[in-house]
Amino acid sequence: RHGTTSLFAALDVATGEVIGRLKRQHRSVEFLSFLKEVDASLPADVPIHLIMDNYATHKTDKVKAWLAAHPRYSIHFTPTSASWMNLVERFFSTLSEKWIKRQAHVSVKDLEASIEYYLETYNQNPKPFRWHKKADEILGSVARAAKALGK
Repeated sequence: RHGTTSLFAALDVATGEVIGRLKRQHRSVEFLSFLKEVDASLPADVPIHLIMDNYATHKTDKVKAWLAAHPRYSIHFTPTSASWMNLVERFFSTLSEKWIKRQAHVSVKDLEASIEYYLETYNQNPKPFRWHKKADEILGSVARAAKALGK
């Protein structure tokens, strides 16, 4: 009702730490700005694996050019309807269910302050998200679902 904000987030799967930035729009300009912030905040010799959905924002010519100029980034796109494969989605779910939905925000600025507080608090004691099933079990479930859907 009062506007929107977008949270761009990068999850360190080893530590659970999240780099999060709020942007008022969700275009490739904002995504590229986020990538530059992530790049500046991490040691230059660390390889980075980006796991992303197929959102158009992630695939513009400017984003592709930036990624090509930064070879330490390996890009992995999740299949359509498989956001669950990206562990940062677990963080988004926790943020939404345990924080945002339990509050009333009177403005976008109020919502953003709340999310920033959550990020700061969360990162004081981050915990990695863990799969509860083995890879073979997950892949078996995916194969059964695909077969049931006729894919």
